[in-house]
Amino acid sequence: MANIQKKYIGILGGSFDPVHKGHLGISKIAIRKFKLKKIYWVVTKKNPFKNKTFYSLNERVNLAKKISRTQKKIQTIHLENMIKSSRTIDMVNYFIRKKNIKNIYFIIGSDNLIRFHKWKSWKKIVKLVKLIVFSRRGYDRKGMKSTVVKNFKNKIIFVKNKHITISSTQLKNKTSLKN
Repeated sequence: MANIQKKYIGILGGSFDPVHKGHLGISKIAIRKFKLKKIYWVVTKKNPFKNKTFYSLNERVNLAKKISRTQKKIQTIHLENMIKSSRTIDMVNYFIRKKNIKNIYFIIGSDNLIRFHKWKSWKKIVKLVKLIVFSRRGYDRKGMKSTVVKNFKNKIIFVKNKHITISSTQLKNKTSLKN
């Protein structure tokens, strides 16, 4: 009987406003630690919990492609127009149904755990994927007390990583000060 190797992929979704070395760093860790075939950076038009984006969608997609260009296992995509939705559940279903990928690691920072229960169909998302949570300074304790952890702790893999000292907010603030 042939040894059938499972196809594991990672999804790192977000506005990437802007993309930075932290995104690249956690992607490299995830590829290595979970033996992923590929990570899709799925760039969204905007974060539903924020009012507006700093950079245009086109700029963010191009910057993400540029910073990841030497990483063969990272692919930057924008799906919202194709799947007619900005919801994570619809993106996950796209990969399952259209790409026939059943083994998905959905990668987030511990800051996202706090509001995860406000995401559309958050329980279905956690049931369909393996949720990989990277540590973010100042968010780990709150994240561990979140609704999603209380309900699905056994479905979440926590990654102890060195704290990433850069954030998109910091980069936007520096850019604003220069203008």
